[in-house]
Amino acid sequence: MNPDSDNGIASRLQAIRSTLRPGVELVAVSKFHPLQVVLDAAAAGQRLFGESRVQELQQKVTELAAVDGAPEVCWHFIGHLQTNKVRQLLRLRPAMIESVDSERLLGLIDREAQAQGILQRVLMQVHVAAEETKTGFLPDELLDYFGRRAFESLKATHICGVMGMASNTDDSARIRADFRAIRGVFDRIAGLCPDLRGFDTVSMGMSHDYMLAQEEGATLVRVGTAIFGERVY
Repeated sequence: MNPDSDNGIASRLQAIRSTLRPGVELVAVSKFHPLQVVLDAAAAGQRLFGESRVQELQQKVTELAAVDGAPEVCWHFIGHLQTNKVRQLLRLRPAMIESVDSERLLGLIDREAQAQGILQRVLMQVHVAAEETKTGFLPDELLDYFGRRAFESLKATHICGVMGMASNTDDSARIRADFRAIRGVFDRIAGLCPDLRGFDTVSMGMSHDYMLAQEEGATLVRVGTAIFGERVY
C-alpha cells in the first residue's frame, strides 16, 4: 500500500461517520482486501468489519493474531454461508452472522453453537430484491417462521434482527422501496412477537445506497468500497 493509504482510509471513515444518523452502526466491509486495510481502519477507530468468505476470514484472523499489539476487532460474516462451512466459521467466533438464509442453515448454526458452547448472534436475511441470484427468506416465509414461533426451539442462537439488499439498479425509487420493504418485515416481526428480546437490528445499505437505507430505517450499514476503494478479486 502507498504511504498515505492509512490517512486516506482514516479520512474516508471520518467522512462516512459524519453522515451516519444517531443509532446507526458502521460495518467496514474488508472482504477481498488485505489485512493492512483492517489495521489502518482500526487505527482510525473502526472496530467492526465484514467478511463474506470463511477462508478469507480465517486468514485474516490468523494474520491478525500474529501482529504485535493488534487491536481487538469484531467480525461480521455477511456472505452466503455454505452448510459445510458452519463449524469452521463458528470456531472463528464472529460477533454476528448476518446472512442466515434458510431454516436449515439456522438449525445447523444452532446445533454447532451448542456443541461449541457458545451463543451465536445472527440476522435473518430477507429477499426483496428483483434479482433471483440474491438469497434469503421471502417476506412471507420469514413472517411465517416468526408467526409459528419456530425460534423458540433454538438453544444456542440469538436472532437479533434482519438483513437485506436492495435491487441492483440505478432507480433510487426502487432501491428506497426495497429498503422500506425490509424495514417493514422487521417491524411486522416485532409486532408479531413483542416478547422477542434483543431484536433490534436492521442491516441494509452499502457504499452506493446507505444514505437511502438510513432514511428507511437501517440500524447497521455495510460500507466497503467507499472506505477501502475497489476490491482486488
